[in-house]
Amino acid sequence: MNRAYNFNAGPAALPEAVLQKAASEWFNFNGTGMSVMELSHRSKDYEEVHFGAVSLLRKLMQIPDDYAVLLLQGGASLQFSMVPMNLLQPGKTGYYVLTGSWSEKALKEAKKIGQTSILASGKENNYKAIPVISGIRVQSDAAYVHITSNETIHGTQWHQFPKNLGAPLVADMSSDILSKPINVQDFGLIYAGAQKNLGPSGLTVVIIKKELLSRGKDELPAMLHYRTHAENDSLYNTPPTLAIYLFKLVLEWADSIGGVEKISKLNQEKAKILYDVIDNSDGFYLGHSDPESRSLMNVTFRLKSDEITASFLVQAKEKGFIGLNGHRSIGGCRASIYNAVPLEHVAKLADFMRSFKSQY
Repeated sequence: MNRAYNFNAGPAALPEAVLQKAASEWFNFNGTGMSVMELSHRSKDYEEVHFGAVSLLRKLMQIPDDYAVLLLQGGASLQFSMVPMNLLQPGKTGYYVLTGSWSEKALKEAKKIGQTSILASGKENNYKAIPVISGIRVQSDAAYVHITSNETIHGTQWHQFPKNLGAPLVADMSSDILSKPINVQDFGLIYAGAQKNLGPSGLTVVIIKKELLSRGKDELPAMLHYRTHAENDSLYNTPPTLAIYLFKLVLEWADSIGGVEKISKLNQEKAKILYDVIDNSDGFYLGHSDPESRSLMNVTFRLKSDEITASFLVQAKEKGFIGLNGHRSIGGCRASIYNAVPLEHVAKLADFMRSFKSQY
């Protein structure tokens, strides 16, 4: 069978090499006579997977020793609550930068936990651009500043992260983690659902500065306390073993092709191919985001009319392009070009876009 041209926003494409490796070990992992999902999470064979994945992530992202790496469940949506539960102390304020739907949801959950404030927002401009907050320092009551590094729905992305804000920077990196080099030390906490760049759904990665682990109250439920998972190497309860195994394979693939530096160059090349088609279409394709805030992960656009947009999506699906519908909240089209989406597939989509335009 031919592989689909998978542009889904998430769960998203996985590297073909990862799927092939997993298939070869499906019935007999590491000579155990069992699939990895049948192994005890206390077994030596699984522990090699578990700690090997953490070690590889540390290597690829250059995570310092004073940060803990946690492998959790519940998706980024649970982190919307866990972050304020653990970091938002009484008398303190969680500051949020709104750049789209996901940052709005993070704020909504934090409001249930404690005091919050909007530091900056792009909502008045329909979330077409990342707000400029350089030079801003938060008030002395700040517990943290929360950002969403890439907004999948509106197609905007932080290309330079704020520094010297006067409080730990917390980032939801679900849709662009491992897509470009970052300095982990610029952040107090990073969290990411795995299902876009790290592996399948079911796993959430949290990278947290160890000094922040003491902020959570002792009366927090054990499973909602970062310290619980840090002290137990993310093995307090049964972890999502199959998802972590696939996560490790994705990290091995990333390492084998040249690491984050190589991946970043490929992502820039892929995005340029599609944005060039949009920019040179004489208004036939209309990008949603402002050029300086364009996402390299989610290329959002619409066509000259709703009717033409609908026709584009029908013909695209007939040609094998999957997942190009824009999010239901804003419509239009969206091509999600995460790390595992091959350059060749992006080039084929660009060819289709030019061909479709020629019909009009």
